[in-house]
Amino acid sequence: MEKATVQKSFAAREVPGTLYLVATPIGNLEDMTFRAIRTLKEVQLIAAEDTRQTRKLLTHYEIQNRLVSYHEHNRDASGPELIRMLLEGQHIALVSDAGIPAISDPGADLVRDAVAEGIPVVPIPGANAALSGLIISGLPTDRFLFVGFPPRDRKGLNKVLDSLAGETGTLLFYESPHRLKKTLTVIEERWSKRKMAIVRELTKRHEEVIRGTVTACLGQIEQVPPLGECCIIIEGTSSNEEGMTAGEAGIGQWWSPLTLAEHVAHYESRQLNRKEAMKSAATDRGLSRRDVYQALLGESDE
Repeated sequence: MEKATVQKSFAAREVPGTLYLVATPIGNLEDMTFRAIRTLKEVQLIAAEDTRQTRKLLTHYEIQNRLVSYHEHNRDASGPELIRMLLEGQHIALVSDAGIPAISDPGADLVRDAVAEGIPVVPIPGANAALSGLIISGLPTDRFLFVGFPPRDRKGLNKVLDSLAGETGTLLFYESPHRLKKTLTVIEERWSKRKMAIVRELTKRHEEVIRGTVTACLGQIEQVPPLGECCIIIEGTSSNEEGMTAGEAGIGQWWSPLTLAEHVAHYESRQLNRKEAMKSAATDRGLSRRDVYQALLGESDE
């Protein structure tokens, strides 16, 4: 029978060392915790996503420990070296540019490798942009799904939205300011009436929250394009939406004036193949792809 492993985070040991995941401020330096500062001073090594950015933080708090780079482009070389040092008994702190490390960044790979080697991994909690955005959005917080950065291409984004169509929890996305309008335009084609919030510049001087329907928020950013990294918070599918028939769900939707064939053709014009287009149309209308296929087959026979 396969056995589970048990980590005693603070048990006395000589080797291996401990990997500390240290949260850093997402804007306001005062959000650094006492424990985070102490940990960064006590470890033998600090691995950072951007050493230039982290150096500013360390200088502010008079932390002079050795700093090395660990990021998306060097993780294959740096990761094994950090694991070797941990196995030798050195304690290492991992930090990202801002917020909690190992969320939507290569730190997750280092954690996975450390766990595989029996190396203790200890979180040092702190600021987080997604959760901070959620709690001020005004949207439900009892159930939520962190999606991270959406795909850059329209086809990839549509696939993600397809997979989220039935999700009842609040959806949390990250997005860069120069891509925000393009992403919201695609989302608005599906979920125009859903409530949402766009949160930017969290904890900074120009912190701002835009609240309204997806359509209203898109209209706002078209007038005044936002600056700074953004969190997109969107309400999930409501129980009322789930209980609707396909015909009821279409009332007021962008696709309601279209025939089924026109609906599928719309998605094909957005670079989806026939199968993907039928699946997207089926999701919109609350039908199975087989239903769509049979209906289109019937139309072609007429």
